[in-house]
Amino acid sequence: MIAALIPAIAGIVSKAIDKAVPDKDQAEKLKAEVTLHIMQHEAKTLQGQIDIILAETQGGWLQRNWRPMLMVWFAGLVGAYWFGFTPDNLTPSSIEHLFTLVQIGVGGYVVGRSAEKIVREYKK
Repeated sequence: MIAALIPAIAGIVSKAIDKAVPDKDQAEKLKAEVTLHIMQHEAKTLQGQIDIILAETQGGWLQRNWRPMLMVWFAGLVGAYWFGFTPDNLTPSSIEHLFTLVQIGVGGYVVGRSAEKIVREYKK
């Protein structure tokens, strides 16, 4: 989510540099430095994500599977609600929150699968 803001922030910083620095060569140098720092930060973030994924994939069975099991449980609760098989203490608000978690989990799964492919390429 924050990564989507980086190009916008870089654009704002670039415009601010253009306005604040009268020397065009100096302005271009500053913009290049800002871009370099942004790219280095993104690379560090990606490396951290890769390290987390690698650590989880090398762990035990429960460490590798707790997230999918949790998502299946949440999806089962949402499905049970749709079919009318829910406990009395599960409110529609709780179901909404569970559905949001399932949506995030599915999104994370898609990103996770992409990250696995990246890790495979990274290892090569």
